[in-house]
Amino acid sequence: MGKSFLVQNPSVLWFLAALGLFTIGVTLLSEATGVGLVSTSFVKTLGKTLCLCLIAIAMDVVWGYCGILSLGHFAFFGIGGYAVGMWLMYARTEAIVVGNMASQTIPPTSQEISDAIGNQIFGVVGSSEFPLVWTFADSLFLQLAMVVLIPGLLALVFGWLAFRSRVTGVYLSILTQAMTLALSLYLFQNDSGLRGNNGLSGLQNIPGFETTPQSTISIVFFLASALALALGYVFFAWVVSGKMGGVIKGIRDNEARVRFLGYHVESYKLFIFTITAVVSGIAGALYYPQAGIINPGEIAPIASIYLAVWVAIGGRGRLYGAVIGAAFVSLLSSWFTGGGAPAINLGFYTVQWTDWWLVLLGLSFVTVTLFFPKGIGGLFDYLVRKQP
Repeated sequence: MGKSFLVQNPSVLWFLAALGLFTIGVTLLSEATGVGLVSTSFVKTLGKTLCLCLIAIAMDVVWGYCGILSLGHFAFFGIGGYAVGMWLMYARTEAIVVGNMASQTIPPTSQEISDAIGNQIFGVVGSSEFPLVWTFADSLFLQLAMVVLIPGLLALVFGWLAFRSRVTGVYLSILTQAMTLALSLYLFQNDSGLRGNNGLSGLQNIPGFETTPQSTISIVFFLASALALALGYVFFAWVVSGKMGGVIKGIRDNEARVRFLGYHVESYKLFIFTITAVVSGIAGALYYPQAGIINPGEIAPIASIYLAVWVAIGGRGRLYGAVIGAAFVSLLSSWFTGGGAPAINLGFYTVQWTDWWLVLLGLSFVTVTLFFPKGIGGLFDYLVRKQP
């Protein structure tokens, strides 16, 4: 990336400095360090927010820079969570089963252990056999590879079929939404192999670290999320700068003209769509061990719509705008829906923010779209221009 990249993109240094100071501050104030001013639950909330910021950056690149309004990127986020969650659930259940069978007079066979693990995991859906999708669940390395490979392959195949047919605009958005809906409905079925509506739970319990307090585990995941966000920001800042950045922004503004100039538009769109899907999967793999549970509802189309709203509110076409939008809306959502916001008694009606939060979010999106089309991030541009 070199010196010229940082000189041409000073916002990258500013972002890394702000993220670094924020990370150090939270770490020093967390319960894991002994200060205890920031609770473990809030550290997890902040860690999850950093993961949402990472997928928001991916969404901003594919939509704000390349002009592809994908309403399916949260599906890739969920797939990454399922991939790592399968290993977490398998390894934790295996440790419990082996521990319970250790007191038996006759040592259990490997098949008996496997059957017991399967019964523990899939008994909730009336089964005890491991589905084919769990073939590599006992291998952390292979499941981590799936975090990257499955979202990447799905995006590659879907994008190749869509882009070679030159599907664009609202039609492409509908297709991505249909893909997400189909995946979500499939996962809701008990015979999907992923426990249907029950999803995967207990993911906050990391195998091999049963005696490690959650305060320590939470700060480790927080630091990992911060590192992933930093690397993702730098990578995508490099992608959208230089010649490639010019081409993908040209595709956003006038696809036909870019194609006329001799560029293979479909290849650029496929690359952006696939690489952002991979990064979304990585973000999901970091998010759900902090959330502790994942179910098909996380992959529902509405989640991807929320993602687009975050980017729009933050200011699409600006990487820092996507981070601002995701962090702002995510933290406000936690405050309003978690009971932090006090109810407002109007006399004839009491406003409970857990019921009205989505209405407020929708109004915010409409307001930003109508009056602040550049989003919150656009305010920084305005302030910079106003400086003498």
